Amino acid sequence: MECENQTVLPEFVLLGIPYPQQLQVPLFIFFLLIYLLTIIGNVLVLLTVVTKSDLHKPMYWFLCHLSALDIAMSTVIVPKVITGFVEDGGIISFGGCMTQLFFYHFLGCSEFFLYTVMAYDRFLAICRPLHYNTIMKPRVCLCLSLGAWLGGCLHSVMETTLTFGLSYGLRNEINFIFCDIPAMLQLACADTTFNKLFTLVDIGLVAIACIFLILMSYVYIVSAILRIRSAEGRQRAFSTCAAHMTVVIFCYVPLAFNYLRPGVQDLLSGIIAVFYTTVTPFLNPLIYTLRNKEMKAAMFKPRSRKL
Repeated sequence: MECENQTVLPEFVLLGIPYPQQLQVPLFIFFLLIYLLTIIGNVLVLLTVVTKSDLHKPMYWFLCHLSALDIAMSTVIVPKVITGFVEDGGIISFGGCMTQLFFYHFLGCSEFFLYTVMAYDRFLAICRPLHYNTIMKPRVCLCLSLGAWLGGCLHSVMETTLTFGLSYGLRNEINFIFCDIPAMLQLACADTTFNKLFTLVDIGLVAIACIFLILMSYVYIVSAILRIRSAEGRQRAFSTCAAHMTVVIFCYVPLAFNYLRPGVQDLLSGIIAVFYTTVTPFLNPLIYTLRNKEMKAAMFKPRSRKL
């Protein structure tokens, strides 16, 4: 779309999700509570893993990174959603919008890569137990986690540069809960065909590659678990992997629904976006705590006093 008399927009307006006026206060309280509980839950996971020496294992090292990503993701999106329920709270500066889009894609893509790394860790633990400790050394864990963060950063730099390299000057109302690529492209004063194609290919390749690697890991994992003779051993192995698979499903399915419908920005898209930007970071520490015996024991077991 070409715009006449282009001017640089100083700010945008996030329209968010339409809601009846009588729900303004309940929604404000709901999102505020979700945000606070998300921060508390993920901080508890971080503190538990750091302070409990028996949790100093690769799986919990990666879980710490996931908690850090969830805290950051929630902080990038939810506070602005909360202020949107206050008068003029939906206004966001041009720089603020660009920053929000950059960190959303940086953190989201890093989380994709981290889920894949966590699947690889479970594959080694269950399918190659004798080689696990020699492969998953601290240096390797550090490189894998840093690779996830750097991969997300590279992805976000490309997407943010392309999106904000376009001209914006006619409309400033973003029909979404945060500054995301599809919503921004609808406001651009230029041909966005290349941007839409690049975004679809870029996000599609990342998602497909990660999903393929995760599924392949779990094909081998399930095959190995079924060969375990003891029922207790099978249950323990399934319990360890169930939390990771639950989190992956909660993350990938809503995202795939939104991003595989290019150009569609409707009420359902906004509701689904609330799920993967607000609810999922809140649920992750609950899932890993409730489904993991070691985490539950470490978090809720009282400290023994030394005489």
